[in-house]
Amino acid sequence: MFNWNDLIYFLELARQSRLMPAARRLKVDHTTVSRRIAELEKDLSVKLFDRKPDGFVLTEQGHRLFAIAERIEQEAGEIHESIRAAPSAPTGRVRVASMEGIGAFFLAERFAELSEKEPGIVVELVTERHLINLTKREADISISFVPPTGQRLVVRKMGQFRLALYAAPDYIRRRGLPGAVAELPAHAFVDYVEDLVAIQPVHWLLDVLDPSNVAFRSTSMHAQQNAIAGGAGIGLLPLFSAKSNPRLIPVLADEVVVMRDVYVSVHEDLEFMGRVKAVMRHLTEIFRRDAAFLNEL
Repeated sequence: MFNWNDLIYFLELARQSRLMPAARRLKVDHTTVSRRIAELEKDLSVKLFDRKPDGFVLTEQGHRLFAIAERIEQEAGEIHESIRAAPSAPTGRVRVASMEGIGAFFLAERFAELSEKEPGIVVELVTERHLINLTKREADISISFVPPTGQRLVVRKMGQFRLALYAAPDYIRRRGLPGAVAELPAHAFVDYVEDLVAIQPVHWLLDVLDPSNVAFRSTSMHAQQNAIAGGAGIGLLPLFSAKSNPRLIPVLADEVVVMRDVYVSVHEDLEFMGRVKAVMRHLTEIFRRDAAFLNEL
């Protein structure tokens, strides 16, 4: 019979992928984590991790155990909620995955509000160019511009945001301000690196035109915005980020209107956990409250 406590070490290593980060979260030495995993594998007579240069990767049997261990963790966490005499505030870590732009320019500041309301919850905001896999528990909640697919996912359209063309005064002095959409091909643009676009709806400039004259490309929306503000060219930016820089001037605002939906997803095994529910409520609130900020110039 295996030691139930070894599941705690197994879950943390599966989530962190490396011994040292897992050991820091568990407040033990990394050799303890290694030893407990080895004992668990021995007791179960299975290999749970493949040791790779970039960390520990779950095997097929490891993924099966991970799903079971998370259910056990969830049930254990609900014991106190079910039998306590008085309600208590949700606590724990919630990992939220999003794209870089909306994470940095919109979500980060608003998660600071959540920390005031729910001080026991620690949000870990992970920004990636690709969609995080919730089925593999790479995050607890995903915020994306396309509805993700996967087994047992709860996906909700949370809201939408607008994008507009912007340019800087330096660029306008040099090249002039286009007076119509038909004049755009004559201008220089800032755009994404085409072959590194992981999610096609993020390559939003293609909703307006496929520019033949690109002065600057980047995989980072933040870098693109700074390049536009520096006068490199015209670019398409979400209002939630462009509003943060007074050097950005809208271009053809009445003629060019690009919209993107925002989807929030959670695995159904986590949907009713107290800390996850609290973060989901907060996301629902901010997207409803800040709809005008997201959609109006």
